[in-house]
Amino acid sequence: MTSTQGAFGASRQMSFPKPPSGDVIATYDSYEGAQQAVDELAHADFPVRSASIVGNDMKSVERVTGRLSWGRAAGAGAASGLWLGLFLGVVTLIFSTRANPGVGYLVGAVLLGAAFGILFGLVSYAATRSRRDFSSVMQVVASTYSLVVDPEVANRARNILGVGLGGTAVTPVTPVGGVDDAPDEPPTGPVAGA
Repeated sequence: MTSTQGAFGASRQMSFPKPPSGDVIATYDSYEGAQQAVDELAHADFPVRSASIVGNDMKSVERVTGRLSWGRAAGAGAASGLWLGLFLGVVTLIFSTRANPGVGYLVGAVLLGAAFGILFGLVSYAATRSRRDFSSVMQVVASTYSLVVDPEVANRARNILGVGLGGTAVTPVTPVGGVDDAPDEPPTGPVAGA
């Protein structure tokens, strides 16, 4: 916790988020893998409040979703404006002081919202056209996800998940194609020709 001086001399406490402490039980390549491990712990009546999933080596990923054009900019603006108009129309209907405001308010708000959305989409596209002619989605992803639990319950979590101290899952080796590739044992018993 850090103490800071307020605008009028009052002191207030600020706390900054920090990563959870504890033992790393296992590391997974995907968030879904770590989530399944927590589900497995929950099904075994493990105190899951002591568990955390920590993303490691965070990266910002921008996925390109398509080429941007005047038509797409107008369409995307119309869709977002339509939702805003629908929301404002519903709010107007709910809080209207008239006895029966009618559906005309709702339709008008939706059309007005779509029109403003188209206008905003086209202006935004015109402003960024020479620098950015594509649409994209930004995401923050982690390279790996660690399952961290409190030290006092770490061994129980390892036993439930079947992982060793190094955080690697203990899985039985299944031969490829279901055929045992181990070398054959020498035959026991009498050998022909002996």
